[in-house]
Amino acid sequence: MEQLQINIPRKTLPADISNVKVPPIKCQGIKTKLVPFIFSNISWDGQGRWIEPFMGSGVVGFNLSPDRAIFADNNIHIIQFYNDIKEGRITSRKVEEFLQYEGSVLIEVGEDHYYNIRTRFNENPDSFDFIFLSRACFNGMMRFNSKGEFNVPFCRKPDRFRQAYITKIVNQIKWVESIIKPDWSFEAADWRETLAQAREGDFVYLDPPYAGRHTDYYNTWGEEEDEELLEALLNLPCGWALSNWKENKYRKNPLVERLEEMVDEVVVKTFDHFYHVGAKESNRNKMTEALIIKRGYGVE
Repeated sequence: MEQLQINIPRKTLPADISNVKVPPIKCQGIKTKLVPFIFSNISWDGQGRWIEPFMGSGVVGFNLSPDRAIFADNNIHIIQFYNDIKEGRITSRKVEEFLQYEGSVLIEVGEDHYYNIRTRFNENPDSFDFIFLSRACFNGMMRFNSKGEFNVPFCRKPDRFRQAYITKIVNQIKWVESIIKPDWSFEAADWRETLAQAREGDFVYLDPPYAGRHTDYYNTWGEEEDEELLEALLNLPCGWALSNWKENKYRKNPLVERLEEMVDEVVVKTFDHFYHVGAKESNRNKMTEALIIKRGYGVE
């Protein structure tokens, strides 16, 4: 009997996306608002692997959902979390039960319970504690001290894990469970090691830490790293795109300025958005983001 073959189209770019999904782990500089802009400006046939040396939240690659991918980051806790989902050690149901229990203790005991879990996590890292801390810490922004310890204070909301909030987190994990593929690799690695794996047909998307921004144990970055990354990019055997800030009212990014001069090597696309410092409308500031794409892989 002849076997029926089902041809599933590869995920290619450019692509339109109207409903950007948000992953369960929140990181500084998350690119949720920029995903449609990124997807509409990159040209890639999807034949190789999608590679992210600076995975962070994973919002770009997850929304693309390629057949094959390498998601890498030097933050071992992010990588462990997603490996645990891939291997079934973490499930949406288990997370719901965990957060319901720990959330009830948080209401009863107060912020001391948050700090107890933080101590427990720093002594013996665990993905369940990691999701609890990342969603109950101040501003939801992960930071690690010079010893690699999670050191963000409590958000001061003992009722943080109300059922509606737990359901939101659980649905985000369900989404990751539904899109994760056997040929996705989650690797705790330095960006140099990840770039060394790139070959013809792959596409590398990079969202490195911004030079000069506050850094922590997993996000040390400066102008020297910018220079090294630039040299590595220009020698990649495949397509690539780099997200970075271009300018705001106070200063410009020297890395992007240099790349803009390389008109034979790259295409630069820009996107303006606004952010607030404080509650006043007068404190609304414009930030210009840049997407630098290897020439031949950008939508002209």
